[in-house]
Amino acid sequence: MITEALHKDMTVKEVLERWPETLEVFIANGFESFRDEKQRASVGAYLKLERAAQTKKYDLNNFLDLLQDKIDEQQNQVDVTMKQTQKSGSEVHVSGLLPCPVRLPLLEGFDAFIENYSVETGIEVSYKLEAASVGADWIEENIKGIEDPAELPDVFLSAGFETFFDQKTIGRFKDQGIFTDITGDVVNQDFEAIQIKDPKKDYSIIAVVPAVFMVNHDERGDLPIPRRWSDLLKPEFARNVALPVGDFDLFNAILLALHKDHGDAGIKQLGRCMLKSMHPSQMVKNAKRVAEEKPYVTIMPYFFTKMAGMVKSLEIIWPEDGAVISPIFMLTKQASLARVKPIAEFLASQPVGEILAQRGLFPSLHPAVDNRLNPEHPWKWVGWDYIYQQDIGELIRHTNRIFEDSMNAA
Repeated sequence: MITEALHKDMTVKEVLERWPETLEVFIANGFESFRDEKQRASVGAYLKLERAAQTKKYDLNNFLDLLQDKIDEQQNQVDVTMKQTQKSGSEVHVSGLLPCPVRLPLLEGFDAFIENYSVETGIEVSYKLEAASVGADWIEENIKGIEDPAELPDVFLSAGFETFFDQKTIGRFKDQGIFTDITGDVVNQDFEAIQIKDPKKDYSIIAVVPAVFMVNHDERGDLPIPRRWSDLLKPEFARNVALPVGDFDLFNAILLALHKDHGDAGIKQLGRCMLKSMHPSQMVKNAKRVAEEKPYVTIMPYFFTKMAGMVKSLEIIWPEDGAVISPIFMLTKQASLARVKPIAEFLASQPVGEILAQRGLFPSLHPAVDNRLNPEHPWKWVGWDYIYQQDIGELIRHTNRIFEDSMNAA
């Protein structure tokens, strides 16, 4: 229910000044420019919420609901993030980005663990674990400028490819023996069919963010039901697909997977198929109401399939050629291993894996976790051979350029 405090005639700047937590809602729903403070101060000063929704062809009530949901969440929860510290004199530094749906329960457990760890060891731990939705800004400020590996966090975790393999960020340290995988050789049976562990034993993967299809049968018309990723690249799907462009980690994983199989031509076809950039939660709500240009297919994180079950017209399709994987990586510095191994082991533990898998639908690699997946759940994983053979950072920039050009030309 929208309260009187939030209304359609408020400007974006007014909303963000009063409720800064809503920034992630704007970013997740296609307002990427608001990552820039100058854009928020200039464009946001005159852009009213009603007009903002119109520019993205969003249903206004749905858009206001999303903002209000975030405001209510912030007001009603115990803010465990207040316990986080960034003390320069600490012996151990832990940083990273956590998936938004499970960030708070993960932080609650991590807070308690660190408190006990510090009491037992006498080691002071500084940690800052931000929401993944603010990832680009955080990485720009905290990771990209590091030249000396000694300045890197002792433990770092986040989803995606760009941060970990781009030579402009952490990727330039990978071949220097800086990191070590502490998770062991056994993986969850749900991943036994693919080689998901880093064969060089530098990076750990603790869980994955899968991308699946959601189809809206009310918008189907004469179109076929897509069963494979290649189906979406066919001409009949032009301007019929919503893509998670604002979720840069998952979107980049999709671009890499399709480029591996279909090259530049496949990325061009993907750009032509896009109707709009839409946050999955907004898409599910839109399916309940009358709204212009609702997409037939939405590519979404598996997490949002929880919401789709409430709408009869929506069907979740796990692609026959596999759900695209965006890994949640964890880096553990070899030089700090004696101090930080218990911390890294906790982050890769069964309790953390169960929160990720069962509360967030981010399947865990821990062998004891029940990911609650159907027996048939193939993965579309680019593979370590492909990762090692490519300049991943440059390839991501290349595929994004092709996608944007073809989308604008459509």
